Amino acid sequence: MLGTYFYHEIIRKTIISFGTLFNNINIRHTKNDGTIVDDTKVGLSYGPMQKFLAKIQEQEDLSKSIAITLPRMSFEMTGIQYDPTRKTGVTQTFRTCDESGNAKKVYMPVPYNIGFELNIFSKLNDDALQIIEQILPFFQPSFNLTVDLVDSIGEKRDIPIVLDTIDFQDDYEGSFETRRALIYTLRFTAKTYLFGPIADSTDGLIRKVQVDLYADTNTQTAKREMRYTAVPDPITAEPGDDFGFNESWTFLGDSKDYSPTRQEDI
Repeated sequence: MLGTYFYHEIIRKTIISFGTLFNNINIRHTKNDGTIVDDTKVGLSYGPMQKFLAKIQEQEDLSKSIAITLPRMSFEMTGIQYDPTRKTGVTQTFRTCDESGNAKKVYMPVPYNIGFELNIFSKLNDDALQIIEQILPFFQPSFNLTVDLVDSIGEKRDIPIVLDTIDFQDDYEGSFETRRALIYTLRFTAKTYLFGPIADSTDGLIRKVQVDLYADTNTQTAKREMRYTAVPDPITAEPGDDFGFNESWTFLGDSKDYSPTRQEDI
Protein backbone atom coordinates (compact mmCIF):
# COMPACT_ATOMS: atom_id res chain seq x y z
CA MET A 1 0.00 0.00 0.00
CA LEU A 2 2.67 2.49 1.01
CA GLY A 3 4.92 3.39 -1.88
CA THR A 4 2.16 4.18 -4.39
CA TYR A 5 3.07 7.62 -5.69
CA PHE A 6 0.47 10.37 -5.49
CA TYR A 7 0.71 14.10 -4.85
CA HIS A 8 -2.37 16.34 -4.78
CA GLU A 9 -0.49 19.46 -3.55
CA ILE A 10 -3.12 19.96 -0.83
CA ILE A 11 -0.76 21.41 1.78
CA ARG A 12 0.83 23.68 -0.83
CA LYS A 13 -2.57 24.88 -2.01
CA THR A 14 -3.64 25.56 1.58
CA ILE A 15 -0.53 27.66 2.21
CA ILE A 16 -1.06 29.67 -0.97
CA SER A 17 -4.77 30.17 -0.21
CA PHE A 18 -3.96 31.38 3.31
CA GLY A 19 -1.46 33.92 2.02
CA THR A 20 -3.91 35.13 -0.63
CA LEU A 21 -6.27 36.28 2.14
CA PHE A 22 -3.83 39.02 3.17
CA ASN A 23 -2.16 40.09 -0.08
CA ASN A 24 -4.37 43.10 -0.80
CA ILE A 25 -4.26 45.22 2.38
CA ASN A 26 -3.57 48.96 2.20
CA ILE A 27 -2.90 51.69 4.76
CA ARG A 28 -3.61 55.42 4.39
CA HIS A 29 -2.15 58.57 5.92
CA THR A 30 -4.45 61.58 5.98
CA LYS A 31 -4.35 65.21 7.01
CA ASN A 32 -6.60 66.72 9.68
CA ASP A 33 -9.15 67.71 7.02
CA GLY A 34 -9.37 64.12 5.72
CA THR A 35 -7.22 64.64 2.63
CA ILE A 36 -5.32 61.47 1.74
CA VAL A 37 -1.58 62.04 1.79
CA ASP A 38 -0.57 58.55 0.64
CA ASP A 39 -2.12 55.13 0.11
CA THR A 40 0.35 52.26 0.50
CA LYS A 41 -0.11 48.56 -0.17
CA VAL A 42 1.35 46.42 2.63
CA GLY A 43 3.94 43.94 1.39
CA LEU A 44 3.48 40.25 2.19
CA SER A 45 6.15 37.53 2.14
CA TYR A 46 6.54 33.94 3.32
CA GLY A 47 9.08 33.55 6.10
CA PRO A 48 9.62 33.44 9.87
CA MET A 49 9.33 36.51 12.08
CA GLN A 50 12.97 36.31 13.20
CA LYS A 51 14.19 36.64 9.61
CA PHE A 52 12.30 39.86 8.97
CA LEU A 53 13.11 41.29 12.40
CA ALA A 54 16.81 40.74 11.69
CA LYS A 55 16.47 42.60 8.40
CA ILE A 56 14.76 45.51 10.12
CA GLN A 57 17.49 45.84 12.73
CA GLU A 58 20.38 45.21 10.32
CA GLN A 59 22.32 48.37 9.45
CA GLU A 60 25.90 47.47 8.68
CA ASP A 61 26.36 50.62 6.68
CA LEU A 62 24.69 53.85 7.87
CA SER A 63 24.70 55.11 4.30
CA LYS A 64 22.48 52.21 3.27
CA SER A 65 19.33 53.74 1.79
CA ILE A 66 16.77 51.06 2.65
CA ALA A 67 16.96 48.13 5.05
CA ILE A 68 13.31 47.03 4.75
CA THR A 69 10.18 49.11 4.24
CA LEU A 70 7.56 49.20 6.98
CA PRO A 71 4.78 48.30 7.45
CA ARG A 72 5.17 44.76 6.22
CA MET A 73 3.63 41.33 6.82
CA SER A 74 5.05 37.83 6.82
CA PHE A 75 3.43 34.42 7.29
CA GLU A 76 4.61 30.85 7.70
CA MET A 77 3.29 27.37 8.36
CA THR A 78 4.06 26.38 11.95
CA GLY A 79 2.80 22.81 12.21
CA ILE A 80 0.52 19.98 11.11
CA GLN A 81 -1.63 18.00 13.53
CA TYR A 82 -4.26 15.27 13.13
CA ASP A 83 -7.79 16.32 14.15
CA PRO A 84 -9.66 13.39 15.76
CA THR A 85 -12.86 15.45 16.22
CA ARG A 86 -13.53 15.33 12.46
CA LYS A 87 -12.66 11.66 11.98
CA THR A 88 -14.79 9.50 9.67
CA GLY A 89 -14.74 5.78 8.96
CA VAL A 90 -11.34 4.73 7.64
CA THR A 91 -12.86 2.25 5.17
CA GLN A 92 -15.62 4.50 3.81
CA THR A 93 -15.34 5.38 0.13
CA PHE A 94 -17.21 7.46 -2.38
CA ARG A 95 -17.27 7.27 -6.15
CA THR A 96 -16.76 10.12 -8.55
CA CYS A 97 -15.46 10.79 -12.06
CA ASP A 98 -12.32 12.43 -13.36
CA GLU A 99 -12.17 15.06 -16.10
CA SER A 100 -12.45 12.36 -18.78
CA GLY A 101 -15.56 10.81 -17.23
CA ASN A 102 -13.78 7.71 -15.93
CA ALA A 103 -15.21 6.31 -12.70
CA LYS A 104 -12.93 6.66 -9.65
CA LYS A 105 -13.05 5.26 -6.12
CA VAL A 106 -11.85 7.62 -3.39
CA TYR A 107 -11.36 6.85 0.29
CA MET A 108 -12.72 9.41 2.73
CA PRO A 109 -10.15 12.15 3.40
CA VAL A 110 -8.19 12.41 6.63
CA PRO A 111 -8.74 15.59 8.71
CA TYR A 112 -5.63 17.58 9.60
CA ASN A 113 -5.11 21.01 11.17
CA ILE A 114 -2.39 23.22 9.71
CA GLY A 115 -1.06 25.98 11.94
CA PHE A 116 -0.16 29.38 10.51
CA GLU A 117 1.42 32.49 11.97
CA LEU A 118 0.90 35.95 10.49
CA ASN A 119 3.28 38.70 11.64
CA ILE A 120 2.63 42.41 11.12
CA PHE A 121 5.66 44.71 11.36
CA SER A 122 5.16 48.44 11.70
CA LYS A 123 7.06 51.53 12.86
CA LEU A 124 3.89 53.42 13.76
CA ASN A 125 1.19 51.90 15.92
CA ASP A 126 -1.55 53.53 13.85
CA ASP A 127 -0.29 51.73 10.73
CA ALA A 128 -0.46 48.40 12.54
CA LEU A 129 -3.96 49.14 13.85
CA GLN A 130 -5.16 49.93 10.33
CA ILE A 131 -3.99 46.49 9.21
CA ILE A 132 -5.45 44.72 12.24
CA GLU A 133 -8.87 46.29 11.78
CA GLN A 134 -8.96 45.15 8.14
CA ILE A 135 -8.43 41.52 9.26
CA LEU A 136 -10.22 40.87 12.54
CA PRO A 137 -13.87 41.57 11.49
CA PHE A 138 -13.78 38.63 9.04
CA PHE A 139 -12.91 36.05 11.73
CA GLN A 140 -15.74 35.18 14.16
CA PRO A 141 -13.58 33.28 14.95
CA SER A 142 -13.33 31.47 11.58
CA PHE A 143 -13.43 32.39 7.90
CA ASN A 144 -14.33 29.76 5.28
CA LEU A 145 -12.01 29.53 2.31
CA THR A 146 -12.90 27.38 -0.72
CA VAL A 147 -9.92 25.34 -1.91
CA ASP A 148 -9.73 23.02 -4.93
CA LEU A 149 -8.13 20.12 -3.03
CA VAL A 150 -7.96 17.48 -5.79
CA ASP A 151 -7.99 18.82 -9.35
CA SER A 152 -8.35 15.45 -11.08
CA ILE A 153 -11.80 14.76 -9.58
CA GLY A 154 -12.91 18.37 -9.04
CA GLU A 155 -13.01 17.99 -5.25
CA LYS A 156 -13.58 21.42 -3.68
CA ARG A 157 -14.16 21.99 0.03
CA ASP A 158 -14.68 24.91 2.37
CA ILE A 159 -11.67 25.08 4.69
CA PRO A 160 -12.35 27.01 7.94
CA ILE A 161 -9.48 29.34 8.89
CA VAL A 162 -9.78 29.84 12.67
CA LEU A 163 -8.13 32.78 14.45
CA ASP A 164 -6.66 31.36 17.67
CA THR A 165 -4.61 34.10 19.37
CA ILE A 166 -3.32 37.66 18.93
CA ASP A 167 -0.04 38.79 20.50
CA PHE A 168 1.71 42.16 20.55
CA GLN A 169 5.29 43.17 21.22
CA ASP A 170 7.38 46.34 20.92
CA ASP A 171 10.97 45.51 20.03
CA TYR A 172 12.36 49.01 20.57
CA GLU A 173 15.60 48.75 22.49
CA GLY A 174 19.05 50.24 22.25
CA SER A 175 20.38 53.44 20.71
CA PHE A 176 18.81 55.89 18.31
CA GLU A 177 20.38 53.96 15.43
CA THR A 178 18.19 50.95 16.20
CA ARG A 179 14.98 50.83 14.21
CA ARG A 180 11.78 50.41 16.15
CA ALA A 181 9.46 47.55 15.20
CA LEU A 182 5.96 47.03 16.51
CA ILE A 183 5.00 43.41 15.91
CA TYR A 184 1.50 41.93 15.98
CA THR A 185 1.40 38.14 15.78
CA LEU A 186 -1.82 36.39 14.72
CA ARG A 187 -1.99 32.60 14.95
CA PHE A 188 -4.46 30.64 12.81
CA THR A 189 -5.56 27.05 12.30
CA ALA A 190 -6.66 25.79 8.88
CA LYS A 191 -8.96 22.74 9.15
CA THR A 192 -8.14 20.97 5.91
CA TYR A 193 -8.34 17.41 4.58
CA LEU A 194 -5.70 15.16 3.05
CA PHE A 195 -6.68 12.67 0.33
CA GLY A 196 -4.97 9.40 -0.46
CA PRO A 197 -4.42 7.89 -3.91
CA ILE A 198 -7.31 7.96 -6.37
CA ALA A 199 -8.13 4.46 -7.62
CA ASP A 200 -10.03 3.31 -10.70
CA SER A 201 -13.53 1.99 -10.01
CA THR A 202 -14.82 -1.15 -11.74
CA ASP A 203 -18.42 -0.57 -10.66
CA GLY A 204 -19.14 1.87 -13.45
CA LEU A 205 -21.76 4.61 -13.47
CA ILE A 206 -25.26 4.29 -12.01
CA ARG A 207 -27.59 4.40 -15.00
CA LYS A 208 -30.86 3.30 -13.39
CA VAL A 209 -32.60 4.12 -10.12
CA GLN A 210 -35.55 2.01 -8.96
CA VAL A 211 -37.63 2.55 -5.81
CA ASP A 212 -40.58 0.48 -4.58
CA LEU A 213 -43.14 2.32 -2.41
CA TYR A 214 -45.17 0.61 0.30
CA ALA A 215 -48.43 1.61 1.97
CA ASP A 216 -47.03 0.92 5.44
CA THR A 217 -43.69 1.13 7.22
CA ASN A 218 -43.82 -2.57 8.08
CA THR A 219 -42.47 -4.04 4.85
CA GLN A 220 -42.92 -7.60 6.17
CA THR A 221 -46.72 -7.38 6.02
CA ALA A 222 -47.40 -4.40 3.77
CA LYS A 223 -47.80 -4.77 0.04
CA ARG A 224 -45.96 -2.54 -2.35
CA GLU A 225 -48.17 -0.05 -4.12
CA MET A 226 -46.03 1.43 -6.88
CA ARG A 227 -42.54 1.56 -8.38
CA TYR A 228 -40.58 4.65 -9.45
CA THR A 229 -37.88 4.29 -12.10
CA ALA A 230 -35.48 6.91 -13.48
CA VAL A 231 -32.87 6.49 -16.23
CA PRO A 232 -30.71 9.13 -17.98
CA ASP A 233 -31.76 10.33 -21.41
CA PRO A 234 -29.85 9.26 -23.45
CA ILE A 235 -28.84 6.13 -21.57
CA THR A 236 -25.23 6.53 -22.81
CA ALA A 237 -24.84 9.99 -21.25
CA GLU A 238 -21.58 10.77 -19.42
CA PRO A 239 -21.24 13.00 -16.31
CA GLY A 240 -20.11 16.03 -18.30
CA ASP A 241 -22.85 15.75 -20.97
CA ASP A 242 -26.08 17.74 -21.21
CA PHE A 243 -28.75 15.12 -20.51
CA GLY A 244 -32.14 14.69 -18.89
CA PHE A 245 -34.06 11.84 -17.25
CA ASN A 246 -36.86 9.50 -18.25
CA GLU A 247 -39.13 8.89 -15.24
CA SER A 248 -41.88 6.30 -14.94
CA TRP A 249 -44.40 5.21 -12.30
CA THR A 250 -45.79 1.68 -12.26
CA PHE A 251 -48.72 0.72 -9.99
CA LEU A 252 -48.29 -2.68 -8.33
CA GLY A 253 -50.70 -4.66 -6.16
CA ASP A 254 -48.80 -7.88 -5.67
CA SER A 255 -47.06 -9.17 -2.57
CA LYS A 256 -43.70 -9.68 -4.21
CA ASP A 257 -40.37 -8.04 -3.38
CA TYR A 258 -37.53 -7.05 -5.67
CA SER A 259 -34.30 -9.04 -5.25
CA PRO A 260 -31.22 -6.89 -6.02
CA THR A 261 -29.11 -10.05 -6.29
CA ARG A 262 -31.30 -11.81 -8.82
CA GLN A 263 -32.57 -8.48 -10.24
CA GLU A 264 -36.13 -9.72 -10.47
CA ASP A 265 -39.39 -9.83 -8.47
CA ILE A 266 -39.72 -12.86 -6.23
